[in-house]
Amino acid sequence: MKKRHLTVRQKSILKSAAAILIAGIFLFPLYWIVINSLKLDGEIFRATPTLWPENFTLTAYESQVGSMLLNMKNSIIIALGSMVLSLALSIPAGYGLARFQVKGKKFFMLVFLVSQMLPASLMLTPMFLTYSKLDLLNTYWAPILSTAASSIPFTILLLRPNFLHIPKELDESARIDGCNVFQAFFHIVLPSAKPTIVTALCFSFVMAWNDLAYSMTFNTASTMRPMTSAIYTLMNQYGLRWNSIMAYGVLLITPTCILFVTMQKHIISGLVSGSVKG
Repeated sequence: MKKRHLTVRQKSILKSAAAILIAGIFLFPLYWIVINSLKLDGEIFRATPTLWPENFTLTAYESQVGSMLLNMKNSIIIALGSMVLSLALSIPAGYGLARFQVKGKKFFMLVFLVSQMLPASLMLTPMFLTYSKLDLLNTYWAPILSTAASSIPFTILLLRPNFLHIPKELDESARIDGCNVFQAFFHIVLPSAKPTIVTALCFSFVMAWNDLAYSMTFNTASTMRPMTSAIYTLMNQYGLRWNSIMAYGVLLITPTCILFVTMQKHIISGLVSGSVKG
């Protein structure tokens, strides 16, 4: 009996169906968060869950729009501040470790790698004591400095291979044309490393945006809470306000989704660039 082989069209249809199924599985939790934010708590707690709101409502958003805007402003300030500080220190450090003979380079790289394995809880007590003496508690600087310190080693490890991949001849050609070290760096090297820098930008922003431990520990004032720690105010002795929690969740994940969707080409290019050298 002859074996029947699938045609190219049939294989394409099967692959597309599998891709849609996998995407649906991964996207369903996001769909569930959005849908539950548009329901009342009574409908959420039904024995038989509904896949679409029977009574569409924006109550969860309208009842706390003022606090949401304040918390979102705090999150944006902390995430942008951490991202700028992280890139300002990581880009020169990654370039220096890639281009120059730095004494103890391997040791530094090992330290950066090990620092990624340390849990945030291990750093909370010494950071809290330091910030307390510097009077930085309940300010934006405490979570900005903490999240930047966490993301800097990762961004250096991400950027260095890409700088190694950029030919040194480009720097030398720029110097022959009259550029100094800084001009060659800003006009030649940085544009060549744009995809990886965009990738580092996205990851450092998201790491600060999603931070919970540092923000809850260092910012206890209600006016200084970002989105992540503000969600915990909806969990009290009277129960959980699930539709409000889901509404906060929608606003929390929206900026990161937009960021990765709009920057996906740069992120993919940045992750694979520099993979030849390390």
